[in-house]
Amino acid sequence: MSTTQPIRDKSHVRELSEHYLEQGELRNYLLIVMGVHTALRISDLLRIKWDDVYDFNRNRLRDSISILEHKTSKTKLIKLNVAIINSLHICMSLIKQGEFIFKSRKGGAISRIQAYRIIRSASEALDFHSNISCHSLRKTFGYHAWKNGVSPAVLMEIFNHSNFDITRRYLGVTQDDKNDVYNLLGEVL
Repeated sequence: MSTTQPIRDKSHVRELSEHYLEQGELRNYLLIVMGVHTALRISDLLRIKWDDVYDFNRNRLRDSISILEHKTSKTKLIKLNVAIINSLHICMSLIKQGEFIFKSRKGGAISRIQAYRIIRSASEALDFHSNISCHSLRKTFGYHAWKNGVSPAVLMEIFNHSNFDITRRYLGVTQDDKNDVYNLLGEVL
């Protein structure tokens, strides 16, 4: 059984979300963008409501959201970055007070299985050959943060991992990543 992988190629991350944006499937587009940029588990991501990201009294997007993580029972404050804000602006036509962002046709939130189908369908349509699933979105956040110099200790806190070994596995370090470090030090020392 192969392990779910992060999406290592930045262009693939963009292609995955743009696949649905180009088709006008805004909910699915937003699922991928928010999944990659919040580092939430899919079960927590799917529970987000429009009220969590939009202040209906002030008619504006919020700067951050507060989530009670289902698995850890810890409250997490997530800054809505520019990618999320821009995506939410694109999806303003979907906003409805009291409703889930990732609403199913039946009215509740889409299921984890449906989220998986959305992600797999786009990755297959784009002919990506890695093991991509819902958890790939969370791992992609960690991988690209780490590649851009974020300390693994900070990522461990963001992910609410109990030990560093879990975070290390999330980062999906490959031999190519190790080779990059050797090459970098060869240039700077």
